Amino acid sequence: MLRPRRFRFDPRDHEDALVGAIEMIRARGADLDERTLQHILRRHPRSDKRTFRKSELIRGFRALAPRYGWRDEADFLARVRAKPIRTRSGVAPVTVLTKPFPCPGRCIFCPSDVRMPKSYLSREPGAQRAAQHRFDPYAQTLARLLAYHHNGHPIDKVELIVLGGTWSFYPEPYQIWFILRCFEALNDFDPQRGDDALHDAVAHAGREAPIDFDQLDETVDGAAVGRDLDDATSYNQVVGDFLRRRLDGRLRDQAEHATWDALARAQQRNERTIARCVGLVLETRPDHLDPGEADRLRRLGATKVQIGIQSLSDAVLAANHRGHDVAATRRAFALMRGAGFKLHAHWMPNLYGSDPQADIADFHRLFDDPAIRPDELKIYPCSLLPSAELVRYHRDGRWRPYSRDELLEVLTHCLAAVPPYCRVTRVIRDIPGDDILVGNKTTNFRQLAEQALAARGTAMRDIRAREIRERPVADAALRFDDSVRYRTPVGEELFLQMVTADDHLCGFLRLALPAAPPPDGLDELADRAIVREVHVYGALVGLAGDPAEAHAQHRGLGRALMAHADRIAAARGYAGLAVISAVGTRDYYRRLGYRDGHRYQLRDLNPDPSLDAPGPREP
Repeated sequence: MLRPRRFRFDPRDHEDALVGAIEMIRARGADLDERTLQHILRRHPRSDKRTFRKSELIRGFRALAPRYGWRDEADFLARVRAKPIRTRSGVAPVTVLTKPFPCPGRCIFCPSDVRMPKSYLSREPGAQRAAQHRFDPYAQTLARLLAYHHNGHPIDKVELIVLGGTWSFYPEPYQIWFILRCFEALNDFDPQRGDDALHDAVAHAGREAPIDFDQLDETVDGAAVGRDLDDATSYNQVVGDFLRRRLDGRLRDQAEHATWDALARAQQRNERTIARCVGLVLETRPDHLDPGEADRLRRLGATKVQIGIQSLSDAVLAANHRGHDVAATRRAFALMRGAGFKLHAHWMPNLYGSDPQADIADFHRLFDDPAIRPDELKIYPCSLLPSAELVRYHRDGRWRPYSRDELLEVLTHCLAAVPPYCRVTRVIRDIPGDDILVGNKTTNFRQLAEQALAARGTAMRDIRAREIRERPVADAALRFDDSVRYRTPVGEELFLQMVTADDHLCGFLRLALPAAPPPDGLDELADRAIVREVHVYGALVGLAGDPAEAHAQHRGLGRALMAHADRIAAARGYAGLAVISAVGTRDYYRRLGYRDGHRYQLRDLNPDPSLDAPGPREP
């Protein structure tokens, strides 16, 4: 297994070459492209003759700037930043994985890599990073922040994404401990501590993790797995036995246990730290969500849930032994929407029992059915993995993968049907081709589908396709659009947008106008409209960024959207607004007049009948 490497690069060992490269980059101005940058780096190699990495170039600039009087760090970083797309959506996503743990599901398509949490594979990039740190949440989080910092990305606003099977099935003490350690890493991150000290903290946390799953050498043969979850060859049995052997009760209490009070203290500290959590995402199944779970997720600080729905066909769900029906999905969506959460659905074409035309019809149900209508969407075509039970179905001819043309046709139809209030975050899982027995191994299917749509004279309308990203925009060029409205069982949803004349999206707000009572235990939402999400796009600007910069962030767009939401809610007769705020955004909402409630931030309203607020209509 890979282990965390120490970042021992010392700019003083390469000062002459760094100064030469940096001065050339600064002299080039805004017309520096990637080809020119690489030419400059080849002309000024390290003292060992290797070419500087971008992270080394950035470290060199920061270390040498006081001596050479360089004061244009933001401009320099914008030119050389590695993988700038990582933060173009306005936040720095930090993905961490929970440890391997038994799963309540029996899905025939799900891989069973026993060194990973259920459904993940040890060669996926995010999974490799987690394994490097023995799935320790502190080490994973701090290491990712360091990587962003070394590559020139601001990390003021972090979206913490916790993946790893069914979060709701993990023991509550582990859940509290895991999130606490993530927050402690966010709170401890400070570049002034120095790289060596931060890397020592990462390495120490990884070494202290109680279990090294790399010692688990069993494998699961999908073709041999029986239907019994306790079968000796199953993922649950192998992982469960390993956990019992390696982790006794005393050590578990010490190493993976924390109190709610400790978490609350860490969350309070995070409200004003360098790296603030502006979104916490947790992943679970629809049949594991109930009012008690919704309240617990809010207490952890969650603002978004990723829900594996896979299909909206009861027949397909049953054929794949998913373990729940479509009614469970509808109940889960109504519950979590009523609690204000953002809803991120996972959907899978090419499941056993389906076909291309059935998949296209099923996809349309995602948005035609008022009970679903997700805010975000991942599309994961089914792939055949050696550890999945689906191997037997392929061998005896019951299941086959779609051809490339069939899959392209399905995805082209699906992506064209995504409404403007939804963001498609991923098309195709990042699974190494060598791990796939049969089926699609092309990872850029979104690009291929977009090209096919362009050839037909159309284009995607989803949020990701319309983001402003790094395009400059003047305030006078923006217009407010509140025309996107749709119904759900909870009530009416308004998708309020700030867009350019050519429909590039600079910011949006999701406003829920409930007609139903709030979920049990969340009485503070009664008679209140709910702000489920506020997002301003453009390259991530730090909390101390210059408001005069021609980016969408920090120009009052969020405040303007909130003010409009206030007026709409007042005109509709609601007593107040509630915001499902993240820990790191609490102070922002306080400045807008919101007070801290039990699980939400709240603002009372005075009815304003003068505002024209039209009734609901479909998008």
